[in-house]
Amino acid sequence: MTVMQTRPVCSRRVLRAWLAAALAGAALTAGCGDGPREPPPPAPRVENGRVVFPASSPQVAILSVAEAARPTAVSLRLPGRLAWDEDVTARVFPPFAGRVARIEARSGDRVAAGQILARLASPDFGEAQADSRKAATDFALAEKTLARVRELVDNGVAPRKDLLEAEAQLERARADRSRAAERVRLYSGGTEVDSSLALRSPIAGTVVERNVNPGQELRPDAAASAPALFVVTDPTRLWVILDATERDLAYLQPGLALTLRAGPYGEERFAAKLDVVGDAIDRETRTVRSRGSLANPDRRLKGEMFVTAEIEVPARDGAAVPPKAVFLIGAQQYVFVEEAAGRYLRVPIQATGEEGGKVTITRGVAPGQRVVVDGSLFLQHILQTQGGK
Repeated sequence: MTVMQTRPVCSRRVLRAWLAAALAGAALTAGCGDGPREPPPPAPRVENGRVVFPASSPQVAILSVAEAARPTAVSLRLPGRLAWDEDVTARVFPPFAGRVARIEARSGDRVAAGQILARLASPDFGEAQADSRKAATDFALAEKTLARVRELVDNGVAPRKDLLEAEAQLERARADRSRAAERVRLYSGGTEVDSSLALRSPIAGTVVERNVNPGQELRPDAAASAPALFVVTDPTRLWVILDATERDLAYLQPGLALTLRAGPYGEERFAAKLDVVGDAIDRETRTVRSRGSLANPDRRLKGEMFVTAEIEVPARDGAAVPPKAVFLIGAQQYVFVEEAAGRYLRVPIQATGEEGGKVTITRGVAPGQRVVVDGSLFLQHILQTQGGK
């Protein structure tokens, strides 16, 4: 959040206005008669970094002070939407090109891990099955060849280099067989070459999306732009995706409690928790994507539903002051504290952003202290002109 700051260097016009106001206060005490005028009041002085005004100085009247208060709790309202909990969600895409032969599961079905969702007729998968059969045949042949060469070498008929070559050929055949068999096994294919590919659910859950129909032609290279054939998740667990502005960041941290409201349920509230605050600001929207989680045991809340998140941020430690009290010199923020009537000390502070018309000072000022709201530039000018900084 942005703290409203007053620059320490003022124009000559502003300084003249302050000095004119001070002189006007003195002139009013002299009246407008022809009698002798009273002498001007003593000028303020600087003592140990403090601006001190003489007693009854009319210049004090141009200063406005306010008491620093305790910060109050902050209430944030952030727009968001509900999404499936990706920790318990699986999206199923086709690993091979083919045609949908049969649909085994439909939206709303409860499925177990490994259960068949659909069957594809896939020549590409049939080719993988054939490669596995061929690799197994080549391995068996390599085993027989090695046995025959070893017998010839033992009888002195064949040179030893033929034995070494036969052993190397067997190891290559073994690797090819393992690779081809693992590829078929990964997609639960059998030993027969039937080109039948079963799409299975990798997790247990509920089918919440089905984007495939019987007879549909599928291509794995189109998966990047096409939706998943099936989405399986646990709908009793949801994520809430929030869009926070830059000024909200000072209040957001993982672990905060969220209260959600959804349009269909009016004023009913749903409890959630903030889990992650994003690390990047969107260039276009200037928002930070944050994420929370919530339980949805009765499944009344739905994926992609729009919600409003309310966050009650506890009051910070420190003191709340009007934004005009804070001014900047270089990179350091300051306020003037009224130690006593006519006695003002410039104090370096550390402050957060403005919220509810107040700036929270976390270091330098305590609740109950009185700070200068109007006239800080006048006091700063006195410090500068009398050897201060």
